[in-house]
Amino acid sequence: MDRGAVLVTRIRPQWLAATVAEVLPETATARRLLLDVPGWPGNDAGSHLDIRLTAPDGYQASRSYSIASYGPGERVVLAVDEIPPGEVSPFLTRELRAGDMFEVHGPLGAYFVWRPHGFGSTTGRVQLIGGGSGIVPLVAIAQAAADAGRTADFRMLSSVRRSSDQFFAAELAAFADAGLRVDTVYTREAPDGHPVGRLTRERLAELVPDIPELERTYVCGPTPFVEAVAGWLVELGHQPGTIRTERFGGA
Repeated sequence: MDRGAVLVTRIRPQWLAATVAEVLPETATARRLLLDVPGWPGNDAGSHLDIRLTAPDGYQASRSYSIASYGPGERVVLAVDEIPPGEVSPFLTRELRAGDMFEVHGPLGAYFVWRPHGFGSTTGRVQLIGGGSGIVPLVAIAQAAADAGRTADFRMLSSVRRSSDQFFAAELAAFADAGLRVDTVYTREAPDGHPVGRLTRERLAELVPDIPELERTYVCGPTPFVEAVAGWLVELGHQPGTIRTERFGGA
């Protein structure tokens, strides 16, 4: 099967042993984790999984993380930002090394996924909106769209503090080169020529102007960000049924 294959069969999530193949720097506080997961059934773009860590004394801690990869195969890519004083993310970003093992449960989620064909697919325009590390599942969706030759139908809006905090910066640049429009809002510090400030209802209206043309909008990020953006979209005329959201809290 090729990388762009669509997973149309209902997959039963299961706990599997994952081995860390590589840990790469993503931002100053985040790491990209490449995992080898024997028995992993593959996953749709936009899926997530649970991680379970077990301490020597038997204490366990679990958290959910979006998956940055998609398709068949046993390699799974995550990107984890450290959220102090969490139990799991500091370990994953500071302590984890190649060869380490932990358990993963998945793939999970059917509501937030995108498929190029069949159930969950689209034929029209799609807007992706991510706040901080909320861009992780959207990168998988954008890659699936690119592999399906659909970049012209997709747009990405990323909200970050500064350019150095951008997850998957190289991938976003590649998407833009391939014809997928990528907009960035910088909330703390911006490159020359870019305004600085939080995403607002008015700014969102400027960056997402073609409401009647949008078949679906995906919004992912911290709970306050997602709730604000989803609310603004509805106020601006988007039909609630076209908006799919995924939010996260502490880790």
